Amino acid sequence: MNIVSGILTSYLLGSFPTAYLFGKVYKGIDIREHGSGNVGATNVFRVLGKVPGITVLVIDILKGVIALTVVGDLFCLQGVVARALLGVAVVVGHNWTVFLKFKGGKGVATSLGVLIGLTIKFSVLRPVLFICLSGWIISFVLSGYVSLASIFASILMPVVMVLTGQKLEIIISGVVFCGFVVLRHRPNIKRLLGGNESRIFVPFQRKDADKHR
Repeated sequence: MNIVSGILTSYLLGSFPTAYLFGKVYKGIDIREHGSGNVGATNVFRVLGKVPGITVLVIDILKGVIALTVVGDLFCLQGVVARALLGVAVVVGHNWTVFLKFKGGKGVATSLGVLIGLTIKFSVLRPVLFICLSGWIISFVLSGYVSLASIFASILMPVVMVLTGQKLEIIISGVVFCGFVVLRHRPNIKRLLGGNESRIFVPFQRKDADKHR
């Protein structure tokens, strides 16, 4: 009963539609009808601005952290498998929220939160967290594409887990999280291949772009 209760609680926690609620409260809009239509932090950045975007990002990350730490401890779920299941549940809740007819975000921020939560409980995962975060940052700075950086980091995660000798249960959860991210980014992948994906320029990229105008 503890594992079932923990999974259900994590799913409901992940289902909290942060971006949707911010759109309604902050600007009185349905975020799904603006920008990319995605219920996630990146779209909030584009539509509502930096402060709401950062706030949504932090909350979505915290959902993953809380599921792995607070929820896990609350239901006395100490094993690696149990914690991994809580992580899967919270990401599923974010991606397919019951509050928005099972349509949600893409799970990148919440997956990061899960990885942080796993690292808090299992310090052996620290190299995985560091390398994946570094991979995301480098990919984003070089390309300007949030989606590409997210896909790259998600693919990097199970690979690094294997290379650092993590337990099989952790590697399997990494593959699952990677699959979720790639699955939810299918439209982005099509736009990337077609050269139509939205790009966010960091300062030095913006200067370079201006030179070609």
